[in-house]
Amino acid sequence: MSKGLVKLRVRELAAEKGWTLKEVAERSGVGYSTISNYARSQGMAMVDFAAVYKLARTFDVLIEDFVIIMEK
Repeated sequence: MSKGLVKLRVRELAAEKGWTLKEVAERSGVGYSTISNYARSQGMAMVDFAAVYKLARTFDVLIEDFVIIMEK
């Protein structure tokens, strides 16, 4: 299995909802610094799955629709 990078659609989905990243943090229970890192990252090798789950639920999307897998 090839390894890829993970990009999360935090900024895009927050904009669709009209939320700031601070509001996303408050609504999801995920720390602002974590959300900020996810929002500005072009791709990460590792993410906190519990945070990803909480964020997907907060945005009311499937994890598959929240996470983008990019080839390294």
